[in-house]
Amino acid sequence: MKTKKEIALITGGSRGIGKNIALKLAEKGFDIIITYRKEIVEAEKVVEEIEHIGGKAVAIKLSQEQLDRFDSFFCQLKHILLDEFHTDHFNYLINNAGIGLSAPFCDTTEEQFDLLMNTLFKGVYFFTQKTLQYLNDNGGIINISSRLAQASVPGYSAYASMKSAIEALTRYEAKELSIRGIRVNSIAPGPIATDFADGVIRDDAEYNAKLKAMTPFGRIGVPDDIGGVVAFLCTKEAAWLNGQRIEISGGMNL
Repeated sequence: MKTKKEIALITGGSRGIGKNIALKLAEKGFDIIITYRKEIVEAEKVVEEIEHIGGKAVAIKLSQEQLDRFDSFFCQLKHILLDEFHTDHFNYLINNAGIGLSAPFCDTTEEQFDLLMNTLFKGVYFFTQKTLQYLNDNGGIINISSRLAQASVPGYSAYASMKSAIEALTRYEAKELSIRGIRVNSIAPGPIATDFADGVIRDDAEYNAKLKAMTPFGRIGVPDDIGGVVAFLCTKEAAWLNGQRIEISGGMNL
């Protein structure tokens, strides 16, 4: 009898870190569901890449800050699981979707704060809550935090506050969901060269050089530094990792 493949749901999987996570998991034999906010062409390319290496993949539109549309999303997810994957559950949730926004503490507006809150924390909190009826026992959740949650970089007070909340949530989820054997961990990437936040880390030469000088390896991280770690957390080899924050920054500021 053919063994049913495990399925991972990755939010924000059309580009950058999320795309790399999806591909790394597909290489390990997972079937993949990714969400995208606007980048349908990029999302379809990720699906094609996964299918090219022998996996099955589906992309679903999701705006994580729009909590009133979650019920519609999960109705669609239910049908996709049944029709495309012949199951009603999946195994791993990777909460990767996010936005970047930088503003000095004194100038941060309530509108900016609410957008970050709804996207990076409130959306993650209630999206994860709604996935629980579809998430298999003995599966796992990986939340994407940031090194900024435990650093103090001017301009990121609101963003880092949301990521700090994600790290606290991770510990509570790990404790409360253990009754179902669900492991919950967070990863905290350092600066990664992607188009996130308008590509400032990748494209601003002065900022890029400053960040390189803060890492022992003298370079900026790339998505390929992150995806494999997340893929590992979705394997049996990581079965005894739970409630942990794993920083992936190349030893920044050692």
